[in-house]
Amino acid sequence: MDNVERLRDCFDDKVVYKDLKKNSFFKSLKLPSFLRDWVLRKFEDDDGNFEVTDISEFISTYMPSKEEWLSIKNRIIVECETVKILTRIEVDIDIKTEIISFALPDFGVTNKETIIEPQVWDQYKNDLVGGNETWGVIELGYRPPNDEAKPKIPGKIKMTGFTSFCPYDSDVEYYKDVRKEFTTQEWIDILLGAIDYNADGYKDEDEKLAMLTRLLPFVERNLNLLELAPKGTGKSYVFGNLSKFGLLTDGGKVSRAKMFFDTARKTPGFIVGHDFVAIDEVKLAQFSDVKEMRAIFQAYMEKGSCTVNGNNVVSDASVVFLGNIETDNMDEYKNMFTELPVLFQESALVDRLHGFIKGWNIPPMQPGLKVSGWALNTEYFCSILHELRKDINYRAIVDQLIEYDSHSYERHVEAVKRITTAYLKLLFPDVRTVEDVNRKKFVQYCLRPAVKMRNIIQQQLSILDKEYKKDEKQMPSFSIKNIDENN
Repeated sequence: MDNVERLRDCFDDKVVYKDLKKNSFFKSLKLPSFLRDWVLRKFEDDDGNFEVTDISEFISTYMPSKEEWLSIKNRIIVECETVKILTRIEVDIDIKTEIISFALPDFGVTNKETIIEPQVWDQYKNDLVGGNETWGVIELGYRPPNDEAKPKIPGKIKMTGFTSFCPYDSDVEYYKDVRKEFTTQEWIDILLGAIDYNADGYKDEDEKLAMLTRLLPFVERNLNLLELAPKGTGKSYVFGNLSKFGLLTDGGKVSRAKMFFDTARKTPGFIVGHDFVAIDEVKLAQFSDVKEMRAIFQAYMEKGSCTVNGNNVVSDASVVFLGNIETDNMDEYKNMFTELPVLFQESALVDRLHGFIKGWNIPPMQPGLKVSGWALNTEYFCSILHELRKDINYRAIVDQLIEYDSHSYERHVEAVKRITTAYLKLLFPDVRTVEDVNRKKFVQYCLRPAVKMRNIIQQQLSILDKEYKKDEKQMPSFSIKNIDENN
């Protein structure tokens, strides 16, 4: 049985036929990968064939564009219809009034315009309380105003039904067990297919692993990374298109209210409720009140919490900075931050970055890198990564395995351990105890890459601040306890 047959046999309905070279019409529909794969699976036969007209009709019916919202409102309010759409929904419960409302961010619909009536909430609350943002098929109706009531009751768009967008059983334990059916090389190829890339399009394993490094924040809590790369290597695609649990925000103006907490509205920012927040085009980003933003970023990146005007913000979201720099500056042994905003010219913030992704080791996007064949469904795969974030067993294994000098600089140690843990979850999810670990592979695929990623941060710190050239802040040597040559 070849790799593809084993993949289909092991994962069954979690596998979908992807042909991104041929099915370019999906790009025009602007569907994120997790929605595209769900639609494909819904309409594909056992051989991966489907009718384009069926998919187009489904999308036009249940996945309208933002520009169609006026038409939808007309159907709901004027024509008195109920309308079903597949979208993301954000629920809120007002502390003072106990009124439950929702927002539809993809359509610009705010909580002020909506309501979930108590009997409807009782019916669907279990599907809606899992997070502040949920994907699903929502049925919308209208509650007309009542001018005779005292006080007057305004008209609201109301939820009349909800079906959670959870098309697969994310059985993490099964996923871990299935990993044993594949070699490390085969598993690396499976991971690439899961995120829409063709493993055969890479020249060697190093290029494949460089691409997969971008998935580390998907699978590990509070892992802070910086990637600098040439244009066209797919940064935005990976961080903005694959997972419904993450958020890619354009550089632009990055403010305290936008990122952490809006004191005027008393609402949390992007950092709350996501697995990661990736700030794209960081080279062009404008950080409002640099001193304040630097202090807040430093606090959050250190301990996963910060205080904004007396409001405590806590999250396990990773922070990822993405930027393009000139080719001549892509050198870890000289200052790579000269093109970045002044926020990154301070060593204290840079020190709180756990690792650096060398984006120039990732080949630029080309047709040969687009997946064409059977692959893990992106939605299912990213849901598994989301669940693996919660599993603390992997970190316990890393703590037991890694040795270093007791006087080592704590931030270097923590960064290496955190990145190593992420690699272990990604590449060897079947590991449940220290005895399960193949030490040689652990060093090759987990520990050594983690040290390299942190080492680049140390190199930049030494350039930015002579304090980091002192012996006590140098990178420690890491080793493995009790290496068994037969393991």
